[in-house]
Amino acid sequence: MSRILERRLSRLVNHGQAHLLRGSRIGLEKEGLRVSPNGSIARSDHPRALGSALTHPWITTDYSEALLEFVTPPYPDLSETLRFLEDTHRFVYGELGEEFIWGASMPCVLDGENSIRIAEYGHSNPGRMKHLYRVGLAYRYGKLMQVIAGVHFNFSLPEAFWPHYRELEGDRRSLQSFSSECYFGLIRNLQRYGWLIPYLFGASPAICKSFLAGQPQRLTEFDHNTYFEPYATSLRMSDIGYTNRSEKKAGLEVSYASLADYIASLTGAITTPCPRFEAIGVKVDGQYRQLNANILQIENEYYSTMRPKQVLEGNEKPVLALTRRGVGYVELRSLDLNPFQPLGVDHQQLHFLEAFLLFCLIQDSPPIEPTERAAIDDNQLHVALNGRHPTLELFREGRMVPLVDWGLAICEGMAPFCELLDDGDQAYSHSLMAAREALADPDLTPSARMLAEMRTTGEGFFHFAKRRSLEHRRHFLQGPWDGARMDNFRREAQASLERQRQLEATDDVDFDEYLRRYFAQ
Repeated sequence: MSRILERRLSRLVNHGQAHLLRGSRIGLEKEGLRVSPNGSIARSDHPRALGSALTHPWITTDYSEALLEFVTPPYPDLSETLRFLEDTHRFVYGELGEEFIWGASMPCVLDGENSIRIAEYGHSNPGRMKHLYRVGLAYRYGKLMQVIAGVHFNFSLPEAFWPHYRELEGDRRSLQSFSSECYFGLIRNLQRYGWLIPYLFGASPAICKSFLAGQPQRLTEFDHNTYFEPYATSLRMSDIGYTNRSEKKAGLEVSYASLADYIASLTGAITTPCPRFEAIGVKVDGQYRQLNANILQIENEYYSTMRPKQVLEGNEKPVLALTRRGVGYVELRSLDLNPFQPLGVDHQQLHFLEAFLLFCLIQDSPPIEPTERAAIDDNQLHVALNGRHPTLELFREGRMVPLVDWGLAICEGMAPFCELLDDGDQAYSHSLMAAREALADPDLTPSARMLAEMRTTGEGFFHFAKRRSLEHRRHFLQGPWDGARMDNFRREAQASLERQRQLEATDDVDFDEYLRRYFAQ
């Protein structure tokens, strides 16, 4: 444990404020691809019984019409977060008919890009903008990336924590500025240490050949339908899945040195034309192809393992929300769906992540220099593709170190946080123990378990994922049902449809003017 981390923790404990580290608010955004009974991506509409994907607060879609996204409110109790997510799945499964939700991050049985429907959000100006943004992504990067699924972990400290922590740190900035810069310290450390997440929780070591659409690959063949890498943890987080290569080629460099630098670099990207995207055209023969021809259409186009977030007010741009009200929470985006869990996540994983993010918050977090930035990117790629290799070394502070040694050192730094968070069941310490065991024995990780089960059953990726997905379906359909909550979901679905109708009835400008006003904010 570093001296700065130890000193900060000691101050919190000695001043009787350590309890303020408990009760962080945690929400989840869990994606899941709707598939037909044969396991191919669904081409049907987002079920109307689920409400409006545009205005429903808890059930929406991501890039594809078939890619469901379930959003929980943030709760100070992880059990409540998972209970809400469980009930959401039960409600949705009651309306899906023969379709089911794919239980793995990587999709399967794709019949080229034409099989992927871009999400629709109705005829209102906000709905058309959401759809058009996705059309632009298809023109820029293709549609295949749009059907990859994951879990986002939303995290914020209790409000009562910040004034006491600021006082202990002797900081004279406003509370908003102080907390925002602390969150940016957390984000920088998450980038430094975040390779540990795909190692421990990555669950995409294999992919369906259909996802690659016949493109030449360096991957190893598992069987006639599956590619894999023997020591991979998360192909989703490798250059095969989510990537910002195109933005980097266009000259995008996002700074995390401070909130102001982050806002300035993102604002520059969404206002700077990109010749490659200009060649696509914005409005061709009267039809939009993208929102604009800039390096980024909007802020969300930039993929990162963690985003600083603020709740938006109306049609507010995200950078303006951050400018006006600072960072309200952070969104961790590097989690694969765990096919061994019906929800894609479980209590043990979430307990570890909460303690991990507190460690990242309190640990010293200097700015990231260009050489460290390159090392961070390389470390993530090496762990995604080869993380379970017994001799893998990562770049840390100017030298190569064994992954296992660095991982165990992080766990040592997390130990006091787990002790502070533990209740009677010692759930946080148990989650840390499981992480240490997985570092000592890579066969305990979800990626290794997945490949081992595929070899034992003789299944390729498709048959493994389909079997697990159908097991999840049975789990949710068997109950138990919370009748009151199910009624609440039905009422919210109808209310969301009404909100969409009102939006469509009250548009007072044409779409061109709507876009102009949005970007002029």
